[in-house]
Amino acid sequence: MADRKATNKYYPPDWDPSKGSINKFVGQHPLRERARKLDQGILIVRFELPYSVWCLGCDAYVGMGVRFNAEKKKVGNYYSTPILSFRMKCHLCSHWWEIRTDPKNTQYVVISGAKQKNEEWDPVENGTLKLLDDKEREKIQSNPISKLEHVKSDKRRAEEEVPIITELKNRSDDLWGDIYAKSKLMRKKLREEKKVIQKEAKITEALRSKNSLHIKLLPEKLSDTIQAKQVDFRPGWLILLIRSKLFRRKSA
Repeated sequence: MADRKATNKYYPPDWDPSKGSINKFVGQHPLRERARKLDQGILIVRFELPYSVWCLGCDAYVGMGVRFNAEKKKVGNYYSTPILSFRMKCHLCSHWWEIRTDPKNTQYVVISGAKQKNEEWDPVENGTLKLLDDKEREKIQSNPISKLEHVKSDKRRAEEEVPIITELKNRSDDLWGDIYAKSKLMRKKLREEKKVIQKEAKITEALRSKNSLHIKLLPEKLSDTIQAKQVDFRPGWLILLIRSKLFRRKSA
């Protein structure tokens, strides 16, 4: 019924538009059920997990992106930016979680009820460039000696990375230098494969028509051919008779 309320076009005859909106006249909030705790400063919102967590109530794993009906509430400020709290229930055990925003570090922090899965990217461990934080950047900018050492280290690292970058560029040029030639070679290969597939399809269809088969036939394999040749369809007594005659000839 809640979805019908949002599109309800009925206006009571005693409603006067000059005295306020229709929601005020009937005594309900425009957000309806979502605003049932608005007197406590709580708004019901649809919250999507920013990362994967483990529930401390049932020890279940909940992946990133799962959505919950959460109670959104302002709990403080970081300068002029509000700090928001989101309380929600685990869908498996009804255990309460609380996640808050952290404007200082631009991330979400689990306060209670759950444990965040550590999926942080370590640039040093993965061999990529590590970005400087605000403190290190201010230290380098304020100290001329540190700034000079940082510039020299960047130049030295750039010289060390030149062979790797050159190799990657040469490989990219080999693969995609002449796009027309690569496209022509690829289309030629696809045409050849298509001809082979059509030829095999004609042979298979002819075999099905010859033997009145109404089932899908799989591609022929060498192992199937060898196994089929080993099958003997003659009666058992005839096989025994032939074996006995061969044994008599050998013994004679």
